[in-house]
Amino acid sequence: MSRIGNRVLTIPENVTVSVDDQTVNVKGPKGELSTKIDRNITVSIEGNELKVERKNDKYKQFHGTANANINNMLIGVTEGFSKTLDMVGVGYRFTLKGNKLAIAAGFSHPMEMEIPAGLTVEVPTNTQVIIKGFDKYLVGEFAANVRKTRKPEPYKGKGIRYSDERVIRKVGKKAAK
Repeated sequence: MSRIGNRVLTIPENVTVSVDDQTVNVKGPKGELSTKIDRNITVSIEGNELKVERKNDKYKQFHGTANANINNMLIGVTEGFSKTLDMVGVGYRFTLKGNKLAIAAGFSHPMEMEIPAGLTVEVPTNTQVIIKGFDKYLVGEFAANVRKTRKPEPYKGKGIRYSDERVIRKVGKKAAK
């Protein structure tokens, strides 16, 4: 039995949730999100509680996923999500140029990435960037694309990493002998 799917979600005071056919719309102070759910899953709203139910046990995998996605939407429109990336390496740095994030990561030229609509990017230091937004998928995808420009390498640890990421370092050939 899906325990995540069976949890009852509480709708915060300043958030409105509507269900149209198989689309769930969530509107809050930070923005508006919507998602489509499987036709074998039903969403019911009673007061300030939201329940996700399935037709039978054949659709267990969709049950928990739908509940988690709706919960992420509720959190996103009230609190928002953020990811912090750190850069390690001599001469590596982040800079903001209008609506673009410039990444100097050891290449012959800085890489420029367009910041998607709905996201805010802060650069508190030149080796750290904070990506904030109300859509968890969009925040995670942009952070992954930034990290992909220069992944952390295992020998010296240089590259772009999440602030809570632990990079496992390898021993070099000389030290191994």
